[in-house]
Amino acid sequence: MGGGKQVLLAEPQSLCAGVRRAIAIIDLALEQHGAPIYVREEIVHNHHVVGEFQRRGVRFVDSEQEVPEGAVCVFSAHGVSPQVRRNADARGLDVLDAACHLVAKVHQEARRFARDGRTLLLVGHADHEEVEGTYGHAPDQTVIVETVADAEALDLPPDAPVAYLTQTTLSVDETRDIVAVLQRRFTDLRGPATDDIWYASQNRQDGIRHLAGRRVHGRRERRGERAGDPCRPVARPAGRTGLRGHVGGTADTSVERVATEDIVLSPPTRLTGAADVP
Repeated sequence: MGGGKQVLLAEPQSLCAGVRRAIAIIDLALEQHGAPIYVREEIVHNHHVVGEFQRRGVRFVDSEQEVPEGAVCVFSAHGVSPQVRRNADARGLDVLDAACHLVAKVHQEARRFARDGRTLLLVGHADHEEVEGTYGHAPDQTVIVETVADAEALDLPPDAPVAYLTQTTLSVDETRDIVAVLQRRFTDLRGPATDDIWYASQNRQDGIRHLAGRRVHGRRERRGERAGDPCRPVARPAGRTGLRGHVGGTADTSVERVATEDIVLSPPTRLTGAADVP
């Protein structure tokens, strides 16, 4: 192998179904309407995908208020708040919603818990677009919980009617720790009927753990400023002992498989003998 390191790629890889759907919606919009079309926020956290769309005439904006009246506007896979939809209606925008179906499920649950009169404890990163959208469905009844310390510090009585929801791309482990604190502190706690963690994120985290169990050194590659959330907490070196000369590789749900292969084969990394590990 010419002195290179063998890299083992955790499975699964490539884009998840929600990201593929969001990309397909923009492709269809370009085909039907032509350029320019507008997308509120990055459609996915992947600079390669965003850059390619920009070259095709897609304009990414931070707010629906920046979109010309009557223009085509795509909402990103991360979902939006009701206020964003009202703003778009007021501007007469031709809206295409590319929200992930699991994010839409979380929004429905947020509205249901709010109607039940519960304080909603939203587990996630306050500055993430998905959390901003979910928060907007019940802003007067929602408290964002980012850490275990936040959960411990909540100023609510033990018998308060509360419910929790989670950002879909969080680490399963860190979410579990926060929920455990909520379960210990509150006697009238409700949660989602099924896990909010996107199964594509869970599968990738399981793949990383499988590699860590083989005691290889972890490698995670980011494509985008916020890329890697599903993989970050478990993509750490597995230790100095074990299979010397091996590196474990993974990619999050916004990264194409070809990008992973390109990174593995690029000269700076000098990694050889790539093999998928199911």
